[in-house]
Amino acid sequence: MNSFRGILVDIEGTTTPIAFVHEVLFSYARAHAKEFLASNFDSEEVRADVALLREEHALDVSKNLHPPLLGPEIDSIAAYIDWLIAQDRKSTGLKSLQGKIWRQGYLDGTLKSQVFADVRPALERWQAAGSSINIFSSGSVLAQQLLFAHTEAGDLTRFIDNYFDTNIGKKADVDSYRRIASALKLAPNEIVFISDVVGELDAASEAGTKTLLSLRPGNPPQVTAEKYQTIHSFDEV
Repeated sequence: MNSFRGILVDIEGTTTPIAFVHEVLFSYARAHAKEFLASNFDSEEVRADVALLREEHALDVSKNLHPPLLGPEIDSIAAYIDWLIAQDRKSTGLKSLQGKIWRQGYLDGTLKSQVFADVRPALERWQAAGSSINIFSSGSVLAQQLLFAHTEAGDLTRFIDNYFDTNIGKKADVDSYRRIASALKLAPNEIVFISDVVGELDAASEAGTKTLLSLRPGNPPQVTAEKYQTIHSFDEV
């Protein structure tokens, strides 16, 4: 632990149960997308997200993926959002829009995020040891901040130094981890990345970052997991 100046952690399947993300957050976004768009369609930020979705839709059509028709109507945009969520698409436009939808749920108390019981004690311990604590998730920075600000264990944002999303790069791309190391002003080998996905650990490892494979309840088995040191709890870090 003391050899790592920077700790980089994934969310889904690492700090937070996969079931919470898929069954609670995704369901909330799908149920409220149409209402949110109707109320916020004139927002510049929302229009920017929708523009990204239109670009993505055109690409889906060109690849013969058969997405639902996307017209100017809010109903058609909501239908495409529903289709993307069903596919667990990691697109920047979708994740940005989801974060904005979730914000209202967190603020009105409808949503309360879940983290594993060992997360808060680990964050406290790592911070006390002087390590930089950072998040890397496909969810938008806003979504990450909201999740950690409204957990059942309290507001955990005071322990977290930086948040990274797909604007820095995809999680399976080697260069993403090089960019993160540069942003943290650390050498890659001074950082440990904790994730439940072997493909992400492969990319981080190739960039020179140390890695740990998170084995949490409900996580799907990973092919070639034996390549990586595993943990079942942050108590081991």
